[in-house]
Amino acid sequence: MSSPSIQSALQQMQGLAAQAAQPIKGEHVATAVGQGGFGSELQSSIQRINRLQQAASTKAMAFQAGEPNIELNDVMVDMQKASVAFQMGMQVRNRLVTAYRDVMNMQV
Repeated sequence: MSSPSIQSALQQMQGLAAQAAQPIKGEHVATAVGQGGFGSELQSSIQRINRLQQAASTKAMAFQAGEPNIELNDVMVDMQKASVAFQMGMQVRNRLVTAYRDVMNMQV
């Protein structure tokens, strides 16, 4: 990958992370990003992904039930946000597992 491609991908990931970090309507964020250690950041990221998926599922079920003021495009956008956040979480997990394996295979 060339340097501009890497920069572009990094900017896209940061933009998606910023969107995923935004609170969902009616949601109160208990912890702010940047507080605590790696474990707490990982846990809060997983919780944000879970909240996005739950909100998307709830909105999809409400749309299917025919509730007013819920548009199909809003449902699709929320589903995509949840999907992208989940995929990003899976990539982070895969990188962590790879790094762990690399460290464990190191010769002393």
